[in-house]
Amino acid sequence: MEKRYSWPEGHWDWPVHVSHKHGVRCGQMIWVGGQVDLTSSGGVNNPHDLSAQIPRCIDNFAKVLAEFGCDLADLVKLLCFYVNDGSLDEDRFLAQVAAALPDGARPAVTAIPVPYLAYPGMVVEIEGYAMRGEKDERLPRSFAASRDLSPGNAHFASSVRCGKMIFVSGQSPIRDDEVVHAGDIVAQTNRVMRQIESALGELGADFDDVVKVNRWYVGGGTVEDFEPAAMACANHFKEPGPAATGIPLPRLARTGQQIKIEAVAMLREDGQRLPRRHVWPESLWDWTIHLPYKHGLKCHDMIFLGGQVSLDKHGAAVDPGQMKPQTRLAMTHIGTILQELGADYADVCKITTMYEGRGTADILHDNLLIRSSFFTEPGPASTGIPLPVLAYPGMIIEIDAFAMAEPDPIPELP
Repeated sequence: MEKRYSWPEGHWDWPVHVSHKHGVRCGQMIWVGGQVDLTSSGGVNNPHDLSAQIPRCIDNFAKVLAEFGCDLADLVKLLCFYVNDGSLDEDRFLAQVAAALPDGARPAVTAIPVPYLAYPGMVVEIEGYAMRGEKDERLPRSFAASRDLSPGNAHFASSVRCGKMIFVSGQSPIRDDEVVHAGDIVAQTNRVMRQIESALGELGADFDDVVKVNRWYVGGGTVEDFEPAAMACANHFKEPGPAATGIPLPRLARTGQQIKIEAVAMLREDGQRLPRRHVWPESLWDWTIHLPYKHGLKCHDMIFLGGQVSLDKHGAAVDPGQMKPQTRLAMTHIGTILQELGADYADVCKITTMYEGRGTADILHDNLLIRSSFFTEPGPASTGIPLPVLAYPGMIIEIDAFAMAEPDPIPELP
């Protein structure tokens, strides 16, 4: 599919040259890489000042969209990473993000607290997606109305439907401003999955329409942290299920909160289910337990990949602790999955990378340059987030990829 790319004049840049661009427009989708408050040479503006960096990030986001003739009212989803040592109130953070958006913007949102970001002094990074019609018309959207869903901030949608896409905000186990089942990750997961089911149901969808699910959970990088909540989430999907990613965090925003889950679903505009194709290439890795998820899924013109990592078929790390070979293997897996779906690296619109690191530029550049080398310039939009650990011991990078290719035909209804 034809793509257009955005790099506004004078926009911030990395200190190293990469193939990635700030935005990609393809079909009805606009993908924007993580926007930050950097200079055009890669220096951090307003170091450690969250209140100053938030509006700068949103302003940079608006500049990327403007190059496509779009604006912030076209947003359908934001993913906001912000530095939080446990002392910041997430509702206040989301209120600051909302204050930087125009009145017409009401995207779904997921806020992710992290201990640091890629460059010292950078305290917020915001990526997201917008939608416009292929003739540049604004697209109608509908929203879930339940007050029992996350987030509590009315400026964001618990879930938003636009065209064939449904985006569900990160759901937290919170009711009446209190954490439910504090400290119990399995009970919280089941609670959150019921919230996602409700958010989907209000827009005419269900779990069978989900194409991507992301779990953000409190964990220290062990199999014992990963498996219980992974199974609790997976039990809500039939096989073959959606693409999936699970990322451990040192903490979530509320004391006792162990899980936050977000989802993407697809449904025909007339409410009918869309067919999809799943792939699991023979050469790819597996988890330590059986899960219903597949490595790759194509639905209409969208391709979703589960987070790609450097594991073997038994869930053990390949090249444990080594960033460069793990990055190459994860990127190779992405190419293999795309090929089985009739696509390639040129079809990738957005990648989001989680990697083990301590918030220094060198660790980001070690994987950023390798990731970038798999793409011919202009490349996809990109986000890179450092974390203390990832899901399995010795595994130090996980890469999500979203691609678009010519639509699969939709069968005529009888």
